[in-house]
This record gives sequence, structure tokens and C-alpha cells, in this order.
Amino acid sequence: MKLLHTAFAGLVAFASMAGAAYADDLLTIQLKDGPVVIKLAPEVAPKHVAQIEALASKGEYDNVVFHRVIDGFMAQTGDVEFGKQGGAKFNPKRAGMGGSEMPDIPAEFSKVPFKRGTVGMARSQSPNSANSQFFIMFDEGAFLNGQYTVVGQVQSGMEFVDKIKRGEGGNGEVSNPDKMIKVTVTKK
Repeated sequence: MKLLHTAFAGLVAFASMAGAAYADDLLTIQLKDGPVVIKLAPEVAPKHVAQIEALASKGEYDNVVFHRVIDGFMAQTGDVEFGKQGGAKFNPKRAGMGGSEMPDIPAEFSKVPFKRGTVGMARSQSPNSANSQFFIMFDEGAFLNGQYTVVGQVQSGMEFVDKIKRGEGGNGEVSNPDKMIKVTVTKK
């Protein structure tokens, strides 16, 4: 009986550790119309999620604009270098060209599909160039599958994402853009 009790205690301890490893990492973005809660996916893209969490925890994403917003496609933000309103280097014409002081991240492509509410990392032509910028999908985008790193999925507040000011022209540049007012991380 003592052996059974010890085995059960070990199983409970293991289960609680496993549960902690898969705890929900939530990113909350306060927009002008309300909060957007994103369940991050460290099990899919651990390095990308760690970088987003580090930047959010330092307040780097606060007041960063949505510099590229294409109706029916996605809303892109996260340029903490040139896109942070009130920041030392804020430059609306250069928003989308910068990153953070942290190093670029090697690609963590997966089989997770890009669908409405999926959050992916933006990058240049190089697959290993993601840094701080990310985008939220308005609709399905299968052409991105396996080409861009998925970092999470909107859990609530998609109706507020839908209200982000759209850009004009083919590249979705936004004049007088909306911004992420405050970005926080919580672990449940």
C-alpha cells in the first residue's frame, strides 16, 4: 500500500509540473475599443513567444502603432524602434522598418494554420529575421502556412481587432494609425 501511495504522489507531482509547463501564457493588448486577449503558444514557438513576453514585460509594445493594416488580411504592429508614439525614434514614415535591441529569432515554422485571429511574427525575406513585429489575421491566410511563425491565437476581443483603422494602398500603410495602448503578459 505504501508503494501505491508513493507512486500516486509521484504521479500527482508529475502532473502538476506538466500542467505548469503548459500553463496559459496570455498577452493582453489594450486597444481604443477594448482589450484583446491572445493565448500565446510557447509549445509551438518558444523563442518567439519568449521574445514577445520579454518586450511586453518591459513596456516596449506600449503605444506602438499598427503601421500596416490590410482589410481582409491582417493588422501588423510591433515596431518598437520607429513605431512607438512618444518614443525617441518615433517616425511614422519609417514605422515597420525597425525592430528591438534584442537579436533576430530563427524561424520556428509549424503546421499550425493561419486562420482568423491567428497571431504570427512578421519578418523580412529572410526566414530568420523575425524580431519584434507581429500581425493578427482578419481572415484565413493558408498561403502563410509553414512560411511564417505562429505565436498565438486571439481568445477574446476579436471584435476590437476588427475595428483597427485600415490602411490604404497595396501595402496597407496607415495614416494616423491606431496603436496598442498597453500590452501585458500573464501566466495562468
